[in-house]
Amino acid sequence: MGSGFKGRREDARLLTGKGLYAADRSLPNETIGLFLRSDRAHAEILSIDISQALALPGVLAVLTGADTKAAGFGSPFQLAAYPGRGGQMIKNPRRQVLAEDRVRYVGQEVALVVAQTHAQAQAALEAIVVDYRDLPAVIDLDSALLPNATLLYPDLGTNLAFDFDYGQEDETQAALAACAHVTRVALDLPRLIGNPMEPKSAIVSFDSETERFHLYVPTQGMTLMRDSLASGTGVAAEKIIVHAQDVGGGFGVRTEGYAEYCALMLASQKIKRPVKWPGTRAETFVSDHHARAGKLFGELGLDKDGKFVAIRVKWLVHGGSYLSQAGPLINTMPPRSHVAGLYRIPHIYGRHQIVLTNTTPTTAYRGAGRPNVSYLLERLVDQAARDTGRDRIALRRQNLLTKDAFPFTTPLGSVYDSGDPMGLLDIAAKESRWSDFETRRAESAKRGKLRGIALSMFVEPSGAGRSSAEQGAIKFGDSGNPILYSTSGPSGQGHETTYPEIVAKIFGTNPLTIENRSSDPEGPMLSGDGTIGSRSTMLQGSALFQAAQDVVRKGRDLAAKHLEANADDLEFVEGRYAVRGTDLSVALYDLARENPGALDAQGEMKIHVTFPGGAHVAEVEVDPETGEIALLDYVAVDDCGVAINHTLIEGQVHGGIVQGLGQVLSEQCLYDTQSGQLITGSFMDYAMPRAGDFVAFRLFDHSVPSPNNPLGVKGVGEAGTTGAVPTMVNAVLDALHPAGVEKLDIPFTPCRVWAALARP
Repeated sequence: MGSGFKGRREDARLLTGKGLYAADRSLPNETIGLFLRSDRAHAEILSIDISQALALPGVLAVLTGADTKAAGFGSPFQLAAYPGRGGQMIKNPRRQVLAEDRVRYVGQEVALVVAQTHAQAQAALEAIVVDYRDLPAVIDLDSALLPNATLLYPDLGTNLAFDFDYGQEDETQAALAACAHVTRVALDLPRLIGNPMEPKSAIVSFDSETERFHLYVPTQGMTLMRDSLASGTGVAAEKIIVHAQDVGGGFGVRTEGYAEYCALMLASQKIKRPVKWPGTRAETFVSDHHARAGKLFGELGLDKDGKFVAIRVKWLVHGGSYLSQAGPLINTMPPRSHVAGLYRIPHIYGRHQIVLTNTTPTTAYRGAGRPNVSYLLERLVDQAARDTGRDRIALRRQNLLTKDAFPFTTPLGSVYDSGDPMGLLDIAAKESRWSDFETRRAESAKRGKLRGIALSMFVEPSGAGRSSAEQGAIKFGDSGNPILYSTSGPSGQGHETTYPEIVAKIFGTNPLTIENRSSDPEGPMLSGDGTIGSRSTMLQGSALFQAAQDVVRKGRDLAAKHLEANADDLEFVEGRYAVRGTDLSVALYDLARENPGALDAQGEMKIHVTFPGGAHVAEVEVDPETGEIALLDYVAVDDCGVAINHTLIEGQVHGGIVQGLGQVLSEQCLYDTQSGQLITGSFMDYAMPRAGDFVAFRLFDHSVPSPNNPLGVKGVGEAGTTGAVPTMVNAVLDALHPAGVEKLDIPFTPCRVWAALARP
């Protein structure tokens, strides 16, 4: 891209300890805020005595639910603002920023103490006395829906928050009834904790002169955070200034204006000083919104020749103690867009239910519902092949969409923009040496090991959001070099590298001469949603692409005046305008320096969804003596459209695969079903994946450009997770099947695998 630079520009800063995260910041005259959290899952609050805490040295304020209620604080806007089954709208209980009448999960914020020092704030927390009356905890999904279940919100009359369906229920039922074979699966979906490297810390400073709140928080985009906080507090959006330079991981859990941030805003306004909350890893475990958490059911009908006829799915999902902004959305509307994957399935029906339980709320997490779709579908396909005695690859080939079918409109109206599913499958089968697998299985058997292999296909929507368009801007500094502005919030994606490369290609200049500023509160006001849904390069990159083209057009007119030539006689090559046939030329950057502001431009990209896809293969070996699983090989063939930077694509796919494998092999957030206490509240009990657990992934690109944006790109940030979950599950089950294990729920921990093999 002009400089030959292959890595990420931001790495030099981040790897040498020069990153600037929320907890790294300090403001003059700042104070410390700490939260008192509920130690029980469900209880009425009879009284809160803060008098002793207020009397302690250094304590400046103690806020409770009475304060945040009086301020009018509540829930941010709900993204699932569309009708569900029978036209019913979502039942969205009001979020209590600090608990008012009840606590509804372990870890809920009950009070906020502000003091001069951390030690003083901690002492004040311990001096607060809360009188509770315990209530039965509703932890299990099925129990929450029983007629006599304890209600989290009695005024709602139910724990079922949203009942959403799509497709033709009666037609699908009739089609399944007429099928030669129907495969059925039921899958437990473990609750996950996103656990970004950076805990949810924050500093909030209220400026009484301007009546503006300055928030320094980890976020995936300033507009996402600003608008969420505005709707949750009633403060005008233009009065909320969000600052974030570096963010240590996002994964979907860094988009919402959390209750803590709202309480900190009120505290700073009251004491007229900045308040810093140094969030801890323990607080991340209990108060960051959780992920997945549910049960999946599916039925796939085949005719006598193995052709897919109908699919019916049901999801039962934990909403948690209240509904996050994104949780109900990602578990309902997006899944309908690709429920049939890359296969032709004419009859489809789905029903998704979001249930309130006394647990931490759930939200979007890498893949945002798409891994659930591919997990359920590919388990059905593999099981159907096993049930009917068909070859797993052949069954997929028979039912896959072909390249000439694109753009393909699904029975539910989604339009897959481009793709070549058969090509993806062929490369994956070849590179994984699928045809030679039985030889390798026999070799493992001689060593007393069980070997398995699986291939999974997937497609996923990328690019959707609440805004109608994404905007990007280019301004030129005093030096004449360009500065890029966007609403994205980078948390490892490499925006500082990718966006300058896109613009540098248009300008014909070195990308290292271009500065990128994402979510800069001092920059122009731009519309957009930030870094969610695998959309940043596709939409914000395209907006910057459009802006760069506008810069070149403006520059041509300025160059014509500068060179005293006709604009039609100019050519633009490697950052310079030249008069054809002469040695007269002028550099774009020189024009920008000589004409301040004249070349500044803003681009806009209308929202267009794309559908990246892929074919992944995993090969594993299981030790029946210990239950341990070894990943021997992993091949990922992906279609992400036009590749802007292969290094960054590989990094995104690697990270996504590891998060998917973590879900399959080790990660599980558990609550005690009676008390509602979080059992896996630290890394002592919650097992994260480690790089040493895996082999080097082998990645291959088989992309078809998207016609839906000028760059031709599709999303890639979540593809690894969407493909990895079903692939790894099916590979392990393929290894266990000869030993008589027909069903096993994830995570596939050694203990769980060993116990399954030991059953008579």
